[in-house]
Amino acid sequence: MQEILTAQAAEGMVLARDVMTPDGRVLCGKGTALSDNLIERLKKMEISHVLVEGRPVAVEGEKSLADELLDIDRRFRKVEDTPPLMYLKKKVKEKMIASRRG
Repeated sequence: MQEILTAQAAEGMVLARDVMTPDGRVLCGKGTALSDNLIERLKKMEISHVLVEGRPVAVEGEKSLADELLDIDRRFRKVEDTPPLMYLKKKVKEKMIASRRG
């Protein structure tokens, strides 16, 4: 999942979270594929951010998933003989992978 500016939204991106109106009503449900008309409507309603599935917008300086996983391996290298910490490492990696998949 990735939170992006509505101005960065493009047709075909899929919402990963409901878009709510200021009074708490659901404007667009999770799983909705964005269309050009819907994006324009969100902009007119001054919805500044949306959460979309995947990581469709490249962010300068952002690490790839593979680089992030290598960083985790490096951080846990000194404690490879400590099972509880290896379990923690596994869970951190699983959570990171899940968050990138949306």
